[in-house]
Amino acid sequence: MPDFKHVTETVFGWAAPPIKFGLGASRELAYDLSQMGVRSCLLLTDPGVKAAGIAQNILDLLAAGGIDVDVYDRVAVEPTDQSWHDVISYVRQGKWDGFVALGGGSVIDTAKVANLFSTNDGDILDYIAPSVGLGKAPQAPLRPLVAIPTTAGTGSEATSIAVVDLLDLHLKAGISHPRMRPSLAIVDPNLTVSLPAEVTAACGMDVLTHAIESYTAKGFTHRPAYEHPKQRVAFAGANPISDLFCERAIALVGQHLRAAVLSGYNLEARYGMALAAMYAGIGFGNAGTHIPHANAYPVAGQVDGYHASGYRDMPMVPHGQAVASTAIAAFRFTYPSAPERHLKAASLLAGRTADRGLGAEALPSVLKALMKDIGIPRGIRAFGYDEGDLDNLAEGTMKQQRQLQASPRQVDLESAREIFRQSLLED
Repeated sequence: MPDFKHVTETVFGWAAPPIKFGLGASRELAYDLSQMGVRSCLLLTDPGVKAAGIAQNILDLLAAGGIDVDVYDRVAVEPTDQSWHDVISYVRQGKWDGFVALGGGSVIDTAKVANLFSTNDGDILDYIAPSVGLGKAPQAPLRPLVAIPTTAGTGSEATSIAVVDLLDLHLKAGISHPRMRPSLAIVDPNLTVSLPAEVTAACGMDVLTHAIESYTAKGFTHRPAYEHPKQRVAFAGANPISDLFCERAIALVGQHLRAAVLSGYNLEARYGMALAAMYAGIGFGNAGTHIPHANAYPVAGQVDGYHASGYRDMPMVPHGQAVASTAIAAFRFTYPSAPERHLKAASLLAGRTADRGLGAEALPSVLKALMKDIGIPRGIRAFGYDEGDLDNLAEGTMKQQRQLQASPRQVDLESAREIFRQSLLED
């Protein structure tokens, strides 16, 4: 065989956890844990899930199944490095066979980090992805983690990443490693029925941007070839397997998000959105997200004074609102890189063939209509930002190189600023 090197990448990796999906699937948790050899576990959840009675139902099931359980119910919505430090301190004082995450993406991400630091030394910034952190890989194996989402949003139950708000740096960043992917995802649409409309809308937009970003991401063959397999990253770029999941997720959001927001007890809509979130998580967990997520980190990290309806009373931009707020301008910017993919995404979301004559506006027009119907802010001015914030926001985006490397079109400081400028005008 001739000795030659490929100039561009020819291989992509793809992974997903075992998944148990369906109405009532959470009732089998004790059995599933026992099959992993887990006899004692730490259940992580948040005050909202506890107040809804969902946590107690799970605790009753675990007790009936003979699983010893401790509870950490102080997980912060939109976690910060401070809240992560609190949970890390807690888990380093105990020892369990495994972990259960019961909640939205914030809970599942926090449980991943709790699991990581229960067996590995170091601090948060040691593991945060470059250029913000050192990007250290865990040295010790992690324990079994079962993720049970109570929202249809992040798809974190299917991914290997956890995201945090770094308070002193005024930005969000992530820790990602294949060992952090849950051992099992249990997706029970019943658990999402009590989700408030505003939260349902924000979570749904997170699902949608995950799927569209991954579908339009730089293809895995459009990257330089790696010198060694150990250099190959988990987020490979758009690939044939992720494409299938992303297409289905986009279509499901178009079919079900409006009904899930406007009629929360519509079980068909909740079922469809739970599927969409899982599909999108599988898709972006292997392909990766790009500009809207890179923008979302400074949008959320630099906010001062915005209080989101349906969430705890504190200055905060929910993640789903943050990613949606620049998506219209971002996909307008990326359109020239792959017009057919953008038009296909618009068609899937709208449930009809997109008007090709609209070109770069085809996908933005469908997004605007959906966001108007579900009451999501269509720009960053709603969060209190104005022209004087554009430079800081753009600089924050440029720190998110993991996401920007997946962009199908190169992003520099000026183009990032222009996307934010357009996003001031969308509302």
